[in-house]
Amino acid sequence: MYEAHWGLKEKPFENTPDPRFIYLSHEHLEAAARLTYVIKQRKGAALLTGEYGCGKTIISRLILEILPKDKFEVGLVTNPLLNPLELLREICLQMGIKISRKMPKTKLLKELNQLFYENMNKGKDTVLIIDEAQAVKDLNSFEELRLLLNFQLNDRFLLTLLLIGQPELREKIDELKQLKQRLALRYHLNPLNKEDTEKYIVHRLGIAGAKKKIFTNNASCAIWDDSEGVPRMINSICDMSLLVGYTKGLREINADIAKKAAQGLDQ
Repeated sequence: MYEAHWGLKEKPFENTPDPRFIYLSHEHLEAAARLTYVIKQRKGAALLTGEYGCGKTIISRLILEILPKDKFEVGLVTNPLLNPLELLREICLQMGIKISRKMPKTKLLKELNQLFYENMNKGKDTVLIIDEAQAVKDLNSFEELRLLLNFQLNDRFLLTLLLIGQPELREKIDELKQLKQRLALRYHLNPLNKEDTEKYIVHRLGIAGAKKKIFTNNASCAIWDDSEGVPRMINSICDMSLLVGYTKGLREINADIAKKAAQGLDQ
């Protein structure tokens, strides 16, 4: 709607996990590097947490993009609000295993075990990502995930498990001592600081085709204040700012417009 007015090829602030738009702050780079290390070195399991909208999911999508398809088979579970048996079925489906609804747990585990060994024999590593893992209500589901790590050889895990979720996930894991001990990495992703917020805005506009500066420095500061550095909120405020600026026929977004956009979202 407003793209042509601002000289953009597409909307720059959509809240979708598009790896093209990812801005890698120092913390995002650190998180991606550490998770990739755990995967490539077959460390077993890792935990990534962060506040809602801080970029955890997009990091998982980035990892999916950079892992060579001929070397890694990755299963991604995005809705883990399931009981233990349903979770195992969902994992099988995401791993490409054909199953029936009545297949018992023992058969599901056998199919997974066979897949892990087949991948190993093909020179491929198996990775399982559980996104929004804080949504798991039944602690027995976490126990099923832990037991999947028992599929291993003397010198290596046959599966790498990545648990990604909001801060309360850390509290749940702390209650599960056996699973906590299996974690080779725990990393918490914080919101962006003021400098990274400005760079984030400029970066996304550039990907969308911007040829000139659209948000003033004061506008970026105002957006950081109102969003508290959370990328999802930055996106929403910037998107609304561009819309308001378009309707007013403006050529740049100042702090006043950014504040009004943020207030409109609150209302």
